[in-house]
Amino acid sequence: QVLLVQSGGGLVPPGGSLSLSCAAEGFTFPLYTMNWYRQAPGKERELVASIADHKRGGGTAEYADSVKGRFTVSRDDSKNMLYLQMNNLKPDDTAVYYCQGPESANYWGQGTQVTVSA
Repeated sequence: QVLLVQSGGGLVPPGGSLSLSCAAEGFTFPLYTMNWYRQAPGKERELVASIADHKRGGGTAEYADSVKGRFTVSRDDSKNMLYLQMNNLKPDDTAVYYCQGPESANYWGQGTQVTVSA
């Protein structure tokens, strides 16, 4: 049974930083791409960052244009963990963030609220 459990998030002023974590179980985590999505109120869910597996994809990370240079996605395959480090946060980053995987499978974390506000 695939299970994705998120932690982190919260309230931060503009320019601040937050980190998100996602613990994965129920599949061979190191073999698959993992993703972070977000959904802001009244908006569609959008892909924020992806990180490929190391064996086939070289651990390559990709980002939405809106977060490039500010967010960093990483993974620890020894712990089956996915991370998202978010720096220089902006009010437009306010959303519920979700980890998703493996690959395009329909498994999602429970969601974590990130609020950027003074």
